Amino acid sequence: MDIDSFWALIEECRRQARGQDERLAWLRGELSRRASAEVVQFQVRLDEVTHEAFTWDLWAAADRIFGGWCSDDGFCYFGLWMVSLGRESFSQAVANPDTLAGTPEVQRLVGRPWEMWDDDWPDWESLDYAAMEAYGILAGVDDECGEAFYEAVDAEQSDEEGSSGPLGERWDVRCEDEAARNCRD
Repeated sequence: MDIDSFWALIEECRRQARGQDERLAWLRGELSRRASAEVVQFQVRLDEVTHEAFTWDLWAAADRIFGGWCSDDGFCYFGLWMVSLGRESFSQAVANPDTLAGTPEVQRLVGRPWEMWDDDWPDWESLDYAAMEAYGILAGVDDECGEAFYEAVDAEQSDEEGSSGPLGERWDVRCEDEAARNCRD
């Protein structure tokens, strides 16, 4: 699965189902009808695009959206949620994180306390497990395929993704001076 096929599958998932649970079920079902090698490639592409979004500027955007409370894990899940926005919104956000403010998904959160975000919460941790679960379906096992799946993913990944931290320069979104310097829109 090349990057264009990956994004086509994500876009089709957006068209086929609305909520995260429905999207996850649709995606898992779609992946489980493909060859195991293609399922592994889906995970490789997912890892590549989320690595692309692993920047301090996007972390600051997530922190701003979350009201200053974006943890390490929360940021990883936020990057997976960004994938769910589709290729165009994802690419725009990587280039300029301020564009997230204009997405309908973020606009729905404006003015609502985070306690009321419910299904609109900007994270999608379960996306990171969809390919492994589909791989298990193809192998005819449930939870026992994790090790074999991740070994196959590791064998397919390039060695370039060894970054130990986010790309760019770290800054504090809660500091108004730093936010004024770094927020473009």
